[in-house]
Amino acid sequence: MSFIASSWATSFPVLPRRYSLSASSPTPSSDTSSATVYRVTRMLPFLGWLKSMSPRDARADLIAGVSGAVLVLPQGVAYALIAGLPPAYGLYAAIVVAVIAGLFGSSRHMVSGPAAAISMVVFGTVSTLASPGSPEYLPLVLALTFMVGLIQLSLGLLRMGALVNLISHTVVIGFTAGAGVLIATSQLRHLFGIELGDATSFLGTWWTLFGHLSETSWATLATGMSTLLVAVLVRRINRRLPWMLVAMAVGCGVAALLGGSGAGIPMVGALSGSLPPLSLPPLGFDTLRSLGGAAFALAVLGLIEAVSIARAIGVRSHQRIDGNQEFIGQGLSNLVGSFFSCFAGSGSFTRSGANYDAGARTPLSVIVAALIVLAVLLLVPDVTAWLPLPAMAGLIMVIAANLIEFSHIRQILAVSHEEAVILVITFLATLLLPLEFAIFAGVLVSLVLYLNRTSRPRLVEMAPDPEHPELGVRNAERYQLTQCREVVILRVDGSLFFGAVDHVQSKLARYNGKHVILLGTGCNFIDIAGAEMLEIEQQRLRDNGGSLSMCGFRKYALEVMERGGFLERIGREQYFHTAEAAIVALRESVAEAHRGHDGDPAECADCQLFGPAGMGPGQGVRLTPPLA
Repeated sequence: MSFIASSWATSFPVLPRRYSLSASSPTPSSDTSSATVYRVTRMLPFLGWLKSMSPRDARADLIAGVSGAVLVLPQGVAYALIAGLPPAYGLYAAIVVAVIAGLFGSSRHMVSGPAAAISMVVFGTVSTLASPGSPEYLPLVLALTFMVGLIQLSLGLLRMGALVNLISHTVVIGFTAGAGVLIATSQLRHLFGIELGDATSFLGTWWTLFGHLSETSWATLATGMSTLLVAVLVRRINRRLPWMLVAMAVGCGVAALLGGSGAGIPMVGALSGSLPPLSLPPLGFDTLRSLGGAAFALAVLGLIEAVSIARAIGVRSHQRIDGNQEFIGQGLSNLVGSFFSCFAGSGSFTRSGANYDAGARTPLSVIVAALIVLAVLLLVPDVTAWLPLPAMAGLIMVIAANLIEFSHIRQILAVSHEEAVILVITFLATLLLPLEFAIFAGVLVSLVLYLNRTSRPRLVEMAPDPEHPELGVRNAERYQLTQCREVVILRVDGSLFFGAVDHVQSKLARYNGKHVILLGTGCNFIDIAGAEMLEIEQQRLRDNGGSLSMCGFRKYALEVMERGGFLERIGREQYFHTAEAAIVALRESVAEAHRGHDGDPAECADCQLFGPAGMGPGQGVRLTPPLA
């Protein structure tokens, strides 16, 4: 629009306001209207896809919605149990959170709602403050959900979509793997039919389990293991089959054959059969203080999952994802959900992938799935009454195993030692520390290792290559090039900032009394501490009969040294465009040094730097002034 307007303005004189233009001509009012529509569409993304929807799209979304409902029904129940809540609350989240996120997010295929890792964090956080099933537990869950939504929405409105980039993929993989192990561990009591008392930690659960193995209910164990094995088998045969429903049917059959509840096999119980009840999260000062850290960690984790899933699906669907809008969609879904008895949710890779594979075109498929779940909740509330709890435990353990990305873990362990350290520390922190601290531990280790790596820039010795003079100076060690004993050319591979000063100074100390040429083609940044270090080293080398020359630094680095007066104090004559220019400028100084050592500079005759075959006076240009 702006291009057309500018072209029109340059082609015709400006008309008075009383003249009218044709409808096709861009006018200030039409520009304003377009801008208004754009802003409204950004605030209400669903207006965009509703306007462009065709009957064919609606049919595709209807079919995908039915498939999504079949998938989310058992998952919603399972994730509610992981979070320590009655099964109906998982369906509440599958309805409210999914619809709000679908309407206000930017992805047309991602499905939000209850998720395994998020549910585990909710349980791990709130269970330390109140016992699951107690009157205090649910209000704390709703307060946590409200805080998560508020943080996510605030980050989205502040355009902080790039925040997720600060948490590495390795941290997420380590955390989700640890969460998978914790989820599986939490279901052992239901799988074996053993009452473990107050043991909820990873080590405590295993220790208590081993001490009570003799109390195992074999009917319960048979029900759970048969469900687990069928789920794994059906997934291996064809992932598109409703493996959870098939496995649940087998588990119910096994439980019935073994005597059901009469044989001591516990059941999930019936649903509430009502709409998601309105609720008011308690937001007292003590609640905010006790849940603040966990809420922030959970908010960031949920955003990372959602944006990662949306982008992964967007690659397949060729859709550009707006990270900030996803923040807003996730924040609104959790914020609104907290008032409708929902626990915190995020994007689901399983349901999102299935939604796309089923042919969904728009988020209408999510709304259709939510309406079907709502109908089941209202019309068939007894659907879970005869569902064996150990069967659900078997399904949850399969879900937990799917959180462990073995291929990525093997790749990380094989490729990078530092990334392996981050992975292992995050994984162990997830098992042994409060879950909100596990993410912070992974991020902290990542930052420490990054700073350690950047604070040790490489200083690579360089030399001219007589066989390829057109290439200039090259890595002396790699190409076995002869170096001058008086002149050292060092390429700086890294930034010269406060953290790298000590390392660089210790390296330069090896060349005391020599003429050092610093090649800055690999240096992207210099701060004040780095510029001061160069000034100090230039003076030290000069006092010991050497010198420090610089060449090839980026413009930004030169501007820092120029504005701070460092370049003036070091000496503008010490800066050159190229290493060759610096070498030529050192010809007389090196010749004098050889005369002082040997009385005769004849040994320089074959030198690649200063001999007849070396650099001539026309092969370099001194940079004066340095920023020209």
